[in-house]
Amino acid sequence: PSPDGDGAARSIKAAIDDANVSPYDVDYINTHGTSTLLNDITETIAIKSVFGERAYKIPCNSTKSMTGHMLGATGAVELIAAALQVKNKKIHQTINLENPDSKCDLYYVHDGPKNYEPSCVLSNSFGFGGHNITLLLKTYSDGNRR
Repeated sequence: PSPDGDGAARSIKAAIDDANVSPYDVDYINTHGTSTLLNDITETIAIKSVFGERAYKIPCNSTKSMTGHMLGATGAVELIAAALQVKNKKIHQTINLENPDSKCDLYYVHDGPKNYEPSCVLSNSFGFGGHNITLLLKTYSDGNRR
């Protein structure tokens, strides 16, 4: 990944723009979260570049901490996990996150599931060679029709 997180940041911004929402609407992020030094740091940098100081208040987790990396299936499974967390009003933890790198300093849910009602969530999938995808899910209401 680019050390400045540019590709990941552009992916996140594109999802927000395509969904016609504000970065302030995003209230949960299912990170790519591979638990590798380069990927986790660059994803953290990307999230900070998009959300600024607010990045520290948005709950984040990594589904891969429980499922492992399923390669081509990962994005689909993580999107399903994100949708279930919205439906169930509970965010799962990132298991085994005990000593995060000091550069990975966002609000990572790691001490058990958190009761929470996210309504606008991002799910990041970043791959080798710049294959970056961010999907945004938003709960439906008549007031947010385009």
